Amino acid sequence: APAVAHGVPTARTQAPDNSAVLSVLLITFPFFALVLCGYLAARRGVLPQPAIPGLNAFVLYFALPCMLYRFGASTPIARLLDPAVAGVYLLCGLVMVGGTVLFTRGPRTNWNDAAFGALVAAFPNTGFMGVPLLVALLGAQSAGPTIVTIAVDMVITTSLCVALSRLDGAGTHGMGVALRNAFKGMATNPMPWSIALGALASAVQLKLPAPVDKTVAMLADAASPVALFTIGAVLARSQMNQHEQVLVRDYVPIALAKLLLHPLLVWGVGSAAMALGVPLTPFALTVLVLLAALPSASNVSLLAEKFGAHNGRIARIILVSTALAFLSFSAAVALAT
Repeated sequence: APAVAHGVPTARTQAPDNSAVLSVLLITFPFFALVLCGYLAARRGVLPQPAIPGLNAFVLYFALPCMLYRFGASTPIARLLDPAVAGVYLLCGLVMVGGTVLFTRGPRTNWNDAAFGALVAAFPNTGFMGVPLLVALLGAQSAGPTIVTIAVDMVITTSLCVALSRLDGAGTHGMGVALRNAFKGMATNPMPWSIALGALASAVQLKLPAPVDKTVAMLADAASPVALFTIGAVLARSQMNQHEQVLVRDYVPIALAKLLLHPLLVWGVGSAAMALGVPLTPFALTVLVLLAALPSASNVSLLAEKFGAHNGRIARIILVSTALAFLSFSAAVALAT
């Protein structure tokens, strides 16, 4: 496993050797293997497409909120309210959104498609993949910065991109209604509430009754395998339901930007912030870099479909970034730790 001293990854001055890369692959392989299992199950018809929303609902409304609550409740409140982590991550997210819109917006790409392309470039698959994967790699202390980034992406980055998607008049009700619907969707999303409740429990040192705590723990333990399996199934469904051709240049560069440019940007901004005296710890920066190196969030495909964007393009970005992330993310872990 990656070298760790007192819970904090130690810095390496030389390139990682083959044994280090192999040790990282041994940790990451099961996570990506579960995604592949879900993909193959849906492609082969073993998992019927009508069953996929049920799996997604189980993860979104039951298992993942319990996981986030437990991590939030067991994490010191100071780590959950870290302005340095939130500021560095948000700044990088805004740069990714602005840069992607700048380079993709044009005669062939309207504001709606450019905005959701930007969201898929800046929004990593933190909830379904990042939380369990980072905890397995770096320990439970990585949950604090991870939860902060989930809140930033769901509340700020997503809202910004939805607002941008309305600039060319897509839809029939205008920007105001679209933004109200976006905030309504966030208000009914259980993930922010589970994070808030976990933070509250951490602040007041609340302990759940033993039977309730055991129930929450069982659901939390189911989150990781079911979520990863569901990611694969969702990707397969998106691919099977999209028959139009999409040019490679319209989705591969964004997938590569998500996997390569985003973590490099976070590393550069975070390192500069630390040099300027911002209270960002090396461990928190490592977590942020690895989160940025994750593939694109699969739920962006659902948002793109809801708001009438080119979902075939978005689904391909997610699929390519997820497939390539097995090697690119493992390499990022070996280099960062």
